[in-house]
Amino acid sequence: MYAATAPHSALFTGLVSTRRPGILKAVTNMVQLRKERRALALLDPAALADIGISRQEAVSEAARPVWDAPNYWHK
Repeated sequence: MYAATAPHSALFTGLVSTRRPGILKAVTNMVQLRKERRALALLDPAALADIGISRQEAVSEAARPVWDAPNYWHK
């Protein structure tokens, strides 16, 4: 029974890691970007002042869709 399942597992692992390596990275980046934008929206006025942005700028950035990533992320 193990011999019958092992090739399938090896094949699946190979497909995931070699055929579409960019998809996992893109999804991971989108999840991280969503977390960062949510955190930005929750900052208090003093923290926003420390980083030099207004509440409106923070809310506007947080409202952007996850696929709208900064250009430097695409390099």
